Amino acid sequence: MQFSENWLRTFVNPPLDSAALAHLLTMAGLEVEETRPVAPPFTGVVVARIVEAEKHPNADKLKLCKVDIGAGELLQIVCGAPNAAVGMKAPCAKVGARLPGDFAIEAAKLRGVESFGMLCSARELGLSDDHAGLLALPEEAPVGADIRAYLALDDTRFEIKLTPNRADCLSLTGIAREVAALAGAPFTPAPLTLVPPVTDARRAIALDAPKACPRYCGRIIGGVNARAQTPGWMKDRLQRSGIRAIHALVDITNYVMLELGQPLHVFDNARLSGAIHVRLPRPGEELLLLNEQTVKPAPDTLLIADEARALALAGIMGGEESGVTLATTEIFLESAFFAPEAVAGRARAHGFSSDASHRYERGVDFQLQRPAIERATQLILDICGGAPGPVEEARSDADLPQRREVRLRPARARQVLGIELDDDILRGLLERVHLQVRDLAVELRVTPPAFRFDIEIEEDLIEEIARLYGYDNIPAPAPRAGLSMLAVPESARTDWEVRHRLAGRGFQEVVNFAFVDEAWEHDFCANARPIRLANPIASQMSVMRSSLLPGLIANLASNRKRQQNRVRVFESGRCFVRADGESGAGADGEVPGFAQPRRLAALAAGPALPEQWGEAARPVDFYDLKGDLEALFAPRPLAFAPVAAPALHPGRAAAVFLDGRRIGVIGEIHPQWVQRHELGGAPIVFEIDLEAALAAVRPANGEISRMPAALRDLALVVPVSVSAEQALAALREAAPEVVREISLFDVYQGRGVEPGHKSLAFRISMQDTQRTLEDAEVDAVISGLLLHVERAVGGRLRV
Repeated sequence: MQFSENWLRTFVNPPLDSAALAHLLTMAGLEVEETRPVAPPFTGVVVARIVEAEKHPNADKLKLCKVDIGAGELLQIVCGAPNAAVGMKAPCAKVGARLPGDFAIEAAKLRGVESFGMLCSARELGLSDDHAGLLALPEEAPVGADIRAYLALDDTRFEIKLTPNRADCLSLTGIAREVAALAGAPFTPAPLTLVPPVTDARRAIALDAPKACPRYCGRIIGGVNARAQTPGWMKDRLQRSGIRAIHALVDITNYVMLELGQPLHVFDNARLSGAIHVRLPRPGEELLLLNEQTVKPAPDTLLIADEARALALAGIMGGEESGVTLATTEIFLESAFFAPEAVAGRARAHGFSSDASHRYERGVDFQLQRPAIERATQLILDICGGAPGPVEEARSDADLPQRREVRLRPARARQVLGIELDDDILRGLLERVHLQVRDLAVELRVTPPAFRFDIEIEEDLIEEIARLYGYDNIPAPAPRAGLSMLAVPESARTDWEVRHRLAGRGFQEVVNFAFVDEAWEHDFCANARPIRLANPIASQMSVMRSSLLPGLIANLASNRKRQQNRVRVFESGRCFVRADGESGAGADGEVPGFAQPRRLAALAAGPALPEQWGEAARPVDFYDLKGDLEALFAPRPLAFAPVAAPALHPGRAAAVFLDGRRIGVIGEIHPQWVQRHELGGAPIVFEIDLEAALAAVRPANGEISRMPAALRDLALVVPVSVSAEQALAALREAAPEVVREISLFDVYQGRGVEPGHKSLAFRISMQDTQRTLEDAEVDAVISGLLLHVERAVGGRLRV
């Protein structure tokens, strides 16, 4: 909603400057998004009349003008505007004037002829981009008058962002009512007078759909001059409200809509046939609109029609075949109330919106139709002339909105707001915004006016009290309570610690939407039944994610497009999966039938290390990210086993196990998705249950041995089907207490190892806390380990 501050101050003029007025509106819930001056600063520009205009003696495209600026003598000005002509009035910048951009006007010679000033176009004054010629001023413009005062350029354009419940402020009257209530300034409504009919011309009105349109007013006005010029003051107010001036009849209806909040429409009465019907469409009916779009209305779309055809989409837009033209001499003026549910969504269904539908679908004052048609009639008579007939009104009182009393308990209001306001102050605040208040001793009964559609429950009234009292005036004391430091269990880690561990490993945290593209769920999760959103904010965000990996891959793709080759990102958050067969409420806020597990995922792509001289460049691989994951869980050991996953490369993916329980997956993204999403090199990813990462091993003390350790290397030949993890588990299973560590340091297949087998080399560290181990004891330990490995996995010592 845009409007001129000067126009607003004709209704209410509080002792506030523009900035203070903007703050007042914003703090009352009418957020001012922007204020900007109507014109940039300039000085020394006056209204001038061209008395003479002759061809420049030394230039074909220049004119030598004699200009009257009301100073007693004519100024000689050289002008290049093609529309400069004798008798024309235009802005003139005198010598010493300063134009936008701090451009100073001085006396000068142009092609050998002296020039004392400059005749200006609209662009040179910063009023528009039009520079085709001089800015033509009306004949009645007073010569010598300051152009800023004459055109009211010392004005500010306000743009406010209204919430859908405040349709009453989609007009200057509505905003002025608010300002008057907030600032305590007097409110002067627009002048409304009943225009008596001078003819008996009338047209019958039938409400065939009274629930959708319970009130419709119409009036015939004959003898109008559609070619009459819209007054400059009206054009300025429309343009400063973001509406383009078209011609007088349409401009007047737009003006009244902005002034009062009631949309109006003008039909060419000569093109109408019989009575006006407000009805639903007939099968196959079509309508050519004013925007040259032909529409086939849905069965629940309300139409304005005559006896022959549809004329307009009710509350949305008029039809081309019944619209007024410059040749129109008799009009039918419409002012109606359409129920919000009868208009909401209908314009968007046809791919457009209108100022009328924007207001009707939010709610228009259902008592405003008669005053609005009288106001528009008076303006039409003043500007276009004409002879009005009587106002014809059709009304269904049973279908008009009802305003019911709303209970307000003063004690409840004081409790919610946290401030002490006596009943008289509460009553006074509500009455300032035209709410009718009845005092029933223990409570107040409040009836909202017809223009307020947002007052239905007690909380709405409490919100009104807070707005009017002023959010700035409500104290915000710091909460006070007894606090005690809670013990942090050593067997758990916080989200903060886990995230900072990953950040310390060179990863950057990202936060992605939980709403994702359905194709992502199909590609990366093989999810044929994603959880769909009832009202997605965009078509590519229509389902809930069941994995964090698609979001990280999208982050990588975005970085690749911006030439960022090395990417290391992670995210923690909830995923959303079906829990079929479950009943009752889920844990941690879960909804029955669905689960919301917390997960942690990371992605690494590009070079393993930042570019440097100390290390040769190499691409990140599976073992780099595996090391990061193991560091995150250290000192708890992780186990890995081959796995098949929709998003991962076959043979380059593993399931992650902790204490024998699967907690996630790790691996390289499948080549198919790398190619489809243009990821360049294949990234490495992992995704695990966050709860597993939050668990920690409780520290335990142990004796530090002063005895030397004994090291032995074992090369075991095992079938290729046996994983290193299985062989390591078998060794640890049989290890006595003196074995401190067993680690794998080599895997070999090739010459010297029979086909179908591989060699796994382990380093075994043995140490006792009380004495030095003897060779016989060490050999006995090794023999025991070899015997157990042979029985468990079929391994034998490589010779």
